[in-house]
Formats: sequence, structure tokens, C-alpha cells
Amino acid sequence: MEAFFERYTVHNEQLWDLYRVGEIKKEILRDLRFSLTLNDFGIENPELAKEMGDYYIEESPRKVNLFPYSHELLQYLRPNYQLHLITNGFSEVQEVKLKSSQLDQYFSKVITSEDAGAKKPDPQIFNFAFQQTGALPVESLMIGDDVPIDIIGARQVGMDQVLFDPDGIHPPETGTYYIRGLSELKGWL
Repeated sequence: MEAFFERYTVHNEQLWDLYRVGEIKKEILRDLRFSLTLNDFGIENPELAKEMGDYYIEESPRKVNLFPYSHELLQYLRPNYQLHLITNGFSEVQEVKLKSSQLDQYFSKVITSEDAGAKKPDPQIFNFAFQQTGALPVESLMIGDDVPIDIIGARQVGMDQVLFDPDGIHPPETGTYYIRGLSELKGWL
């Protein structure tokens, strides 16, 4: 099982990189990541790969695994700030994921790359978010854990950024602000 997951992770990350730059469509990504992984183990079965892809899209958003202090931080932020979510994730998955984790109550708008017609870090998705929410870049703060996608994307449109780096793998000066744990954010807002 561990070997399958390791191979899946490699293929999934490579395909997501292609998806982010528009080289493949989500329908291809959904099944191909499983097809390639199965092929690594000598299994060539497109029907099984499709079944696995469909099952994954249906079930994975229901698996709740939040970082410590997620709800406490959002409960603090919600009355004081407008909270919006910008995601490259598939639209049909985001609503289920947010409801399953009980995070839906905190966000006023969920901006998906499919709605925006562009994926982070493309400035178009951020500009679409500003248009949809009425927010201004200079009054906004992007909190993200992916340097090229979240931090550099937000920087390109003039937003301050918080790099959430729970594993401490990036230099602290990577974003405008840097945190290792979500509880740190409340202290300086």
C-alpha cells in the first residue's frame, strides 16, 4: 500500500503541475494519475483507473484532516475580517470538502480556478477574486502553504502574504510574513 501511495503521489504532483499550466484538463488528471500508478505495478486497466478516479473525487473531500487550531483561528478571524478562499481544486470537490470539515461557515466566497478561468499563480485568478469580493490587493492578505502557487501568485498582484510552513522547509523571508503554526497568526493581526 505504501509503495502504491508513493507512486501515486509522484504522478499526482506531476499531473497537477501540468494542470496548473493548462497542459491537461481535469478530466484527464482525474483518471490518468491512477492509470499511471497502476501501470507502475504492471496493471493496465483503464476501467479500474476511472473507477478509482471517480471514487477518489467522491470520497476524498469527506476525509477531514485539519491543521491544529484551524477552527479556533477562523472563529477569531470571521467576525473581524472578510474571509474568502482561492483554490485550484476542482469546483465539485470544494463544497463537499468545506462542508465535511465544517469550514464552509467561515468563508463568504469560494473562488475556484474553474470559475476564474485561470489557476494560481496566474494573476487572473486573483484579479477575478478581487472583482467577485470587492477586496483590494493592498487591503488583502493571502495565507498559503505553497510558495510558487500562493505566495508568489499573491505577490504578483500586490498582496501581502503569509507563508504557512508547518514543516519549516522554507526560509522565513519567503513571504511577507511567516508562520509555522496557525496559532501564530492571531498574535500579530
